[in-house]
Amino acid sequence: MIQRYPTKKIYVGDVAVGGDAPISIQSMTYSNTHDVAATVAQINRLHFAGADIVRVAVPDMEDALALKSIKEQISLPLVADIHFNYKLALIAAESVDCIRFNPGNISDKTKIKEIVKACQERNLPIRIGVNAGSLEKEFDNKYGPTAEAMVASAEYNIKFLEDLGFDNIKISLKASDVQRTVDAYRMLRPKNHYPFHLGVTEAGTIFHATVKSAIGLGSLLLDGIGDTMRVSITGELEEEINVGRAILKDSGAMPDGLNIISCPTCGRIEADLVSAVAEIEQRTKHITTPLNVSVMGCVVNAIGEAAHADVAIAYGKGKGLVMVKGEVVANLDEKELVDKFVTEVEKMAEESK
Repeated sequence: MIQRYPTKKIYVGDVAVGGDAPISIQSMTYSNTHDVAATVAQINRLHFAGADIVRVAVPDMEDALALKSIKEQISLPLVADIHFNYKLALIAAESVDCIRFNPGNISDKTKIKEIVKACQERNLPIRIGVNAGSLEKEFDNKYGPTAEAMVASAEYNIKFLEDLGFDNIKISLKASDVQRTVDAYRMLRPKNHYPFHLGVTEAGTIFHATVKSAIGLGSLLLDGIGDTMRVSITGELEEEINVGRAILKDSGAMPDGLNIISCPTCGRIEADLVSAVAEIEQRTKHITTPLNVSVMGCVVNAIGEAAHADVAIAYGKGKGLVMVKGEVVANLDEKELVDKFVTEVEKMAEESK
């Protein structure tokens, strides 16, 4: 398990963020927020996909006024995303569980004071959402749209909120490219103890967003940085959750379910490995116990990987072995191996509860 950077624990609704809390996964609806039925439907989709927190855009007063009805119909904590018009945050604060504001387009300190006051009265956290594409002019003019500018903006706004006696804070530092995003988070992390919301913004379609987020968020998670995260994808809502969970799992930040180790395709494979792995993935997707399992297609890879896995198949020509903790428990024809393997995995998962 990765050693995470120690941070202050805050609460977005009933979901803890920071401290020893699990790293939470977020997404954002794309409906017009004032379309209550459509927005609730999308939030419910995210709930069933496994999201922990959901954010909605609040670009106008009609959207802000719809938040009360939305909140009454959902179970996920609700974050209001506020840009330009601080008055929308004051209305939103009456119904939501967190306010995110962008200091690049709400920079008037008298307006930020009003947002802070509304959140203080209701014990709501504030996310200071710094974005490289919309920095305050003083930081953009001094540094350009750089990681240094993002960090300077965050530090300035953190201090402003602290000077108002407010420390129920989380922070995001998002850019559309991986390097600036990672640099900014790494630069700011040692300077405060507030929880970080991770994300590479405007990351593109599912293929590009998956690659960018895996590199950027994965790098930060391996450094122990990050308390909550969103994978930004131009596409279906559920994919953001699926990719986020995979990044947490495969980085080792939050083990969840099976880590399936399988051979790359090559000329040594002595079985229909592609079909076998696909069947195993389908039949074991309900298992949440962290286990390392391997499905090896030839003796070259099987010797080491199968011996060190919790449960393994080592294929030979027309037959193979099922191994548990390196011990052979079955020597079967190829067509029987997957059934035996799944049985052993389910058994170990149940015993590990």
